[in-house]
Amino acid sequence: MYKNSRIAVLIPALNEAENIVTVLQGIPDFVDYTIVADNGSTDGTDRLAREHGALVAQARRQGYGAACLAGMALIEKLNVNVVVFVSGDGSDLLEEMTFLLQPIVEQGYDLVIGSRRLGLVEPKAMTFIQGFGNRLAVTLINLFWHAHVTDLGPYRAISKKALMALGMRDQDYGWTVEMQLKAIKNGLKYKEIPVSYRARRHGTPKVAGTFKGTLGAGYKILGWIFYEALKDIASKWQARAPKAPKMP
Repeated sequence: MYKNSRIAVLIPALNEAENIVTVLQGIPDFVDYTIVADNGSTDGTDRLAREHGALVAQARRQGYGAACLAGMALIEKLNVNVVVFVSGDGSDLLEEMTFLLQPIVEQGYDLVIGSRRLGLVEPKAMTFIQGFGNRLAVTLINLFWHAHVTDLGPYRAISKKALMALGMRDQDYGWTVEMQLKAIKNGLKYKEIPVSYRARRHGTPKVAGTFKGTLGAGYKILGWIFYEALKDIASKWQARAPKAPKMP
């Protein structure tokens, strides 16, 4: 299907034994490598992933971003040119992966975000606080950078070249917003497409399912937005500041 592209799927996972096999079985045949980035699971998620043909990267610390970074370290060694991030809880509709890939493979886009707000969200798939926080974050991004962001959706595809060049470093809940902010600020060719979002199949959400997780996610996401905004303001002021006269 994608003759000139080699595609890797990266699945960050923490205690997803009830979901991971179904997710792996749904990965399209055109995918060259599937990597499960295990985030310290204690339920055998990593074992099940290996048994069902996935490569496993072990994150040294817990955190969504830490798992993604562990997966990236493995992907860096593989001969691929597009990376798709997929949730390990079964909430992403894997049949829609082609919609994420087409703009990169056929139109030269660097980053494609699956937008749940543009697509179809099942009842109870997102909590009210999740939805409110997401809308607040994208509103601030659009205000500060005159962008057209609708979602911080984790279901996304990015060229390997762009991913490795972004200098990703967040190890927790700020991973998705860090990627989008850096893509916008670095002028990457960016697009959103509608995707479906299902209520997770089994288990408890790692972020929205707890007050601590929800609070932590909000803090990190807003922290990244204000950090990058203040950094831009400081750079502009520095550029406008009069230069000291040269000493004779």
